Amino acid sequence: MTLIKSISGIRGTIGGEPGNTLSPLDVVKFTSAYGTWLKQVYNHQKYSVVIGRDARVSGALISNIVSGTLMGLGIDVIDLGLSTTPTVEMAVTHHQAQGGIILTASHNPKQWNALKLLNHQGEFISETDGQHILKLAADEAFVYADVNQLGIYKIDTDSLTHHIQHILELPYVDVNAIRAKNFSVVVDAINSSGSIAVPALLNALGVTQISVLNEIPDGHFAHNPEPLPEHLSELSATVVKKQAHLGISVDPDVDRLAFVCEDGDMFGEEYTLVAVADAVLQHHPRGNSVSNLSSTRALRDVTEQQGGQYSASAVGEVNVVRLMKATHAVIGGEGNGGIILPELHYGRDALVGIAIFLTHLAKTGKTMSLLRKNYPNYYISKNKIELTPNLDVDKILLAIQEKYKAQPINTVDGVKIEFDKEWVHLRKSNTEPIIRIYSESESLTTADTLAKKIIEDIKELSKRIH
Repeated sequence: MTLIKSISGIRGTIGGEPGNTLSPLDVVKFTSAYGTWLKQVYNHQKYSVVIGRDARVSGALISNIVSGTLMGLGIDVIDLGLSTTPTVEMAVTHHQAQGGIILTASHNPKQWNALKLLNHQGEFISETDGQHILKLAADEAFVYADVNQLGIYKIDTDSLTHHIQHILELPYVDVNAIRAKNFSVVVDAINSSGSIAVPALLNALGVTQISVLNEIPDGHFAHNPEPLPEHLSELSATVVKKQAHLGISVDPDVDRLAFVCEDGDMFGEEYTLVAVADAVLQHHPRGNSVSNLSSTRALRDVTEQQGGQYSASAVGEVNVVRLMKATHAVIGGEGNGGIILPELHYGRDALVGIAIFLTHLAKTGKTMSLLRKNYPNYYISKNKIELTPNLDVDKILLAIQEKYKAQPINTVDGVKIEFDKEWVHLRKSNTEPIIRIYSESESLTTADTLAKKIIEDIKELSKRIH
């Protein structure tokens, strides 16, 4: 059983001993630390926090504990109930709350849950703030309110409607164009919040032919909840069987998005961001974009075709957002199907991705498979190499950097080496002696070969480095 304490939140498995899992005692401790941090940072007479959860089995339990703890600190709770990560993020600013907590373990299996922590902007907290909260929790440095100062519990049932309305008002979304195409859509809701949020959005967009797979939001995920090709066979087969125009897959908290083409083939999780960025950049000539270092080069190609500048951040949503702000990017995200549109909010949002993508598909007049062929074709190979515990991984990465110093190199997050339109990205694990190796090329065979070459280099260098 596992409990992982990181700067952005607390996640762990349910059941087991306190301190080793996400137990009720741990939920109280870390919620108390977060609430104490809020009261230290924001000078208000009254404080409020928005909470929302995905449909996983432990969601109601964790939500009740979080609510009670915040109220015990004298903080009002605005509970969205069953919701999505982007909806909670937007609700924080809508309610002018001091923060937010999303109760979701994202794509992890059902035995996991997590507390994801937001600031007053509805964005994930910074590394500095995260470290401070972890210290408060370790020191148990919190004091609860007296009986006359307890927080108030409120329910917000309009947050999804508010979220969808803001999406419909975007210049990249054309309901009339979508309605005119009379799209037939199959949705894999993976037994979570997507079963509510995605059909509601599609109805608002004028889509009437909607089939939902795994639609009961009970948290008993019908398959591995990460929206990867190997987990979407049912969606693929149903799209073909129903002769639908496309399939849509989201993860349990609806911040990742993947599409299936009309012929059952995957559009490609990496290309979700590429297609949406293409649509947005057509409205912003010379607009900038950002993704992380392990995402496909295709976003750079699409951005440069429109005269804009592409930048690569360290892996992690908070890092993508920071670089988007610094470069005034109009679109960004991650290659795992995460779309970040600053005009809406600085967070990954599958719902806005669906709306922009369907508008783009409708206006091009293409089928899904033809639209996919419109973009540069790259393949990513994902590998890892395990090293002996006493080996200095940092020295290995420095040696690789020296070996390939004639090539363009980015060291923002590990080492990324570019070979014309090919690249390889090496990142070390923070918890074990492993180097993750991602490579990309215009063929999967070449990407695999590039990764194997780097792995051989690492093995050779490890013999010299101790």
